[in-house]
Amino acid sequence: MQSSPAIGADGTVYVGSNDKWLYAINGKTEVKLWEFQTGGIVRSSPAIGFDGTVYVGSDDNKLYALSGKTGVKLWEFQTGDSFIGVNSSPAISSDSTVYVGSWDKKLYAINGKSGVKLWEFQTGGNVVSSPTIGSDGTVYVGSDDNKLYAIKTNRKGHAKSPWPMFGQNAQRTGRVIK
Repeated sequence: MQSSPAIGADGTVYVGSNDKWLYAINGKTEVKLWEFQTGGIVRSSPAIGFDGTVYVGSDDNKLYALSGKTGVKLWEFQTGDSFIGVNSSPAISSDSTVYVGSWDKKLYAINGKSGVKLWEFQTGGNVVSSPTIGSDGTVYVGSDDNKLYAIKTNRKGHAKSPWPMFGQNAQRTGRVIK
């Protein structure tokens, strides 16, 4: 397992696995609530939107949006072809824009409700780092060309959700906020 877990407001733990599945597990009882199969290894760590939508990337070059309650797929977004796919963990802005990098050397901005691409940014290398969003809306992401990119957006920071980006809740403490 290479994916780091994300924790929902209700204590549900979401984690991807090398077996190509994303799992939702009750954090108190350890009972599996649901599972969703992707077309590739899930190295990406999930992020959770303000409405409970779970976003996760996969080695099949896709970003998935799933209902956090049921695991039903809401939409999927296909990145460009690459050998490995989407290892980057998504970050969600205050207006539900989802940012995710891919091994196709691009950072994507995707409408979190519809899955429609808003824009893409070409880097000089594979984007395996996970983007983060500053309070002024600047998106920061690293690439394997040894550069850190800062992309100014008109967004106003990260989503006020239980887990809007890798390893962080909305208050950036790494703990679930109830």
